[in-house]
Amino acid sequence: MTDDRHERIRQRAHEIWEQAGRPEGAHIEHWDRATAEIDAAAKPKKAPKKAAAAKVEKPKAAKPPAKAKAAKPKGKA
Repeated sequence: MTDDRHERIRQRAHEIWEQAGRPEGAHIEHWDRATAEIDAAAKPKKAPKKAAAAKVEKPKAAKPPAKAKAAKPKGKA
C-alpha cells in the first residue's frame, strides 16, 4: 500500500468514524468502507459498450383508422 493511499484511507476512515458519532470498536468497518471508497475513486471509469449488436426497432407507421361500418337496417320479422 502506497503511503499516499494509506494516508487518504486513514483520513477518510477518521471522517466516517466522526460522522458515525465516534463509536468504539467499529474501526475495521470504517477502514474497510474508506478503502472501498478510495479504491473506487481511483479506478478509471470504463466507457459504456456500444450496442452494435442491439437491435433497434423502427417505429411502425400508424395505420389509418378503420372505417366504421354503417348500421344495417333491421329487417321485419
